[in-house]
Amino acid sequence: MILSFRNTSAVCAVFLLVSVSSFHKSAIATINNQSQLIAQQGKIQPHPVFKSILPKLKQKTQIKILLPKFIPESDGENPIYAIIEAATQKKYDILLGFSPNCNGGTACRLGVLSAEAVTSKTPRLTGKPVSLAKGITGYFVDFTCGANCSDATLTWRQKGVQYVVGVKAGDRTSLIKMANSAINP
Repeated sequence: MILSFRNTSAVCAVFLLVSVSSFHKSAIATINNQSQLIAQQGKIQPHPVFKSILPKLKQKTQIKILLPKFIPESDGENPIYAIIEAATQKKYDILLGFSPNCNGGTACRLGVLSAEAVTSKTPRLTGKPVSLAKGITGYFVDFTCGANCSDATLTWRQKGVQYVVGVKAGDRTSLIKMANSAINP
């Protein structure tokens, strides 16, 4: 009976050592996975619609590129395409459309994104002031409709660059959400 107790104690000790060792490896794996997840979150990507144009945009422009993670109407029902209309060292203009060859025509147009380095010739900002992320003030200009509706726009300046997001017949709340998703990655 005493021999059985010693064998049982030895088995329990081995089991305990294996369990602690496995727990330690599991804890390290969990910490490593969390570190990888945090690192991935630090590299938050803009909306997937920009993936195809981002390399060219980075190659052409020297100003900070801010692209939103939120785009109104991008619920997956209708595909959205980003088309570079212009890209220089000091500016870029991107058209958002419902077809890959949209040229700004009213039927295929969703909106625009643009950025340009601020100079002494840059007009002052106009519109209704709105609060954006990071304490930035943006200026909202509502759309108008005649034969077609224009873009509602939201413009702000950040670190010497003027950014604009616009959506055809867009609403203020969606534009603020879109701008904040570009400002706060």
